[in-house]
Amino acid sequence: MTIASLLKLNGYRTSMVGKWHLGFKENGYDKPLLGGPVDRGFGSYFGIRASTDIPPYFYIRGNQAVAPPTNHIEANNSKNWSPIQGAFWRAGGIAPGLQLKDVLPRFTDEAVTVIEAHAKSDADKPLMLYLAYPAPHTPWLPSPKFQGSSKAGMYGDFLVMVDAMIGRVLKALDKAGMSEDTLLFFTSDNGPVWYDADVKRLGHDSTVGLRGMKADAWEGGHRVPFIARWPGKIRAGSLSNQTICFTDMLATFAAVVDAQLPRDAGPDSFNILPVLLGEQPEAKPIRGPLVIPARGGVMSIRSGHWKLITGLGSGGFSKPDGSGGFSKPNYIKPKPGGPRGQLYHLGNDLAETRNLYLERPDIVKSLQAKLEQIRNLPRTRP
Repeated sequence: MTIASLLKLNGYRTSMVGKWHLGFKENGYDKPLLGGPVDRGFGSYFGIRASTDIPPYFYIRGNQAVAPPTNHIEANNSKNWSPIQGAFWRAGGIAPGLQLKDVLPRFTDEAVTVIEAHAKSDADKPLMLYLAYPAPHTPWLPSPKFQGSSKAGMYGDFLVMVDAMIGRVLKALDKAGMSEDTLLFFTSDNGPVWYDADVKRLGHDSTVGLRGMKADAWEGGHRVPFIARWPGKIRAGSLSNQTICFTDMLATFAAVVDAQLPRDAGPDSFNILPVLLGEQPEAKPIRGPLVIPARGGVMSIRSGHWKLITGLGSGGFSKPDGSGGFSKPNYIKPKPGGPRGQLYHLGNDLAETRNLYLERPDIVKSLQAKLEQIRNLPRTRP
């Protein structure tokens, strides 16, 4: 069960626009692409199979390629950026006429069309739209209108463009008369690829003081913006320090529509609706400990303010010199008598600067036991 199939069963029209990146059963682009959104509960889909730096590049509507990727595009990089930043994309097949710079505004057009069509013909049914922008993932391709609009180079300019595209979607909701009765979520899939050199050069810290970046076990790798708007339900400007996870969306959506999740659905999904509505006491966790895998077998567990990482180093892209990339993850071998992992109290040290692994062996032991228990459980949702 997915959020789409759950809501479809409960009377919703379900639509997805954007990047899927969960795989299709590809057997030639003249044949149906099975296993995608329309086979996972979405009534309609328009998008691309992966990021706009991973070929082949072509649009998909439903489960069919709009045009097969019969042309070829050469790889591209940007001067003064790392090999995986800037206007970076890989060589490969591309559909005739498709321009990578047009993908973001094209998806916005499609999302607006979904909203407008729903308001005209299906207003008696609720709508769930999942809009998965491939931005600000690479390639960073701000339109001429947005070039120079920020002080953080082409990355900042692309972010301004993303904001403008979201603004168009919100205006479409306003025009359709749907804003006051729509639960809206805005979030991201992971932290940025932003190096120490970028911070020094541009004076912009993309993780706002968090340590690390995309793929790291540190907070900069996976702590992301999570904004919700529901007029009359969620108090505007309110803030919660509860720890939540994307897996919690399934149980939360079930609660929103007053549906019962089957026992085999959402094994690690917890209903966070009481947090959104301001009904959950801050001191009482809404869910159990959160376990997050990094690359190469490093695990981390978050319980309350405490966070344990089962190895040394970033476990991801970040290297000791502040560089990074897709090469071998950064691991540091333990020294005799030194810590074998990392323990941080995020309530006092959100930037993860002080490793308390040796100072609090009791917490390390407790979190290790919880981690092993969760790894051996088939489910954590009651």
